[in-house]
Amino acid sequence: MSFAKGNMLVRSLSTSAAVGQLVKAPVQVFGLEGRYASALYSAASKNKTLDTVEKELTNFQKSIKTDPKLKEFLVNPTLKRNLKAEALKNVASQIKLSPTTGNLLALMAENGRLGKLEVVINAFKIMMAAHRGEVTCEVVTAKPLDQAQRQNLEAALKKFLKSNETLQLTAKVDPALIGGMVVSIGDKYVDMSVASKVKKYTELISAAV
Repeated sequence: MSFAKGNMLVRSLSTSAAVGQLVKAPVQVFGLEGRYASALYSAASKNKTLDTVEKELTNFQKSIKTDPKLKEFLVNPTLKRNLKAEALKNVASQIKLSPTTGNLLALMAENGRLGKLEVVINAFKIMMAAHRGEVTCEVVTAKPLDQAQRQNLEAALKKFLKSNETLQLTAKVDPALIGGMVVSIGDKYVDMSVASKVKKYTELISAAV
């Protein structure tokens, strides 16, 4: 995202008179969702409403998942952009959203980007987790981890963190892995599953034949 475009987005989202320099997000997210989320982070940081905006967007995201009419309204391409923007401004006023959150919804409506709202919210959550020093980690195993295994794994993974960082571990089960595990921590990905080894050996044998 160029500096000029970034500042334009921040000005659209910010309620602060002193927009000034962009406040850099603690982690970079690429794509359109990254541009909106970065501008939102900068605007909310200047307005000192980072935690408020995160809470409001998390609640709004839950509403999207539980209210089919709201989701249909957001993704319906036949509704005019200005009507969507006006409707969302009214909603923001009724449920007393902060100006920064309300500005995001209206801006994305005006730009015809509401279909990307959830991925923008998810990108902003990633930035907020990094802002708090949280490092997300997902571990996928063939069988559920017992308490001792989870504690040992957490202890091993924490060795990769800085002193000011905390681990947010999510454990999932995928029997297709056969054994071993797949670990994603921050931007690192390690596949230590039996299934990946079987695939590798199968490819080698096939190539030899």
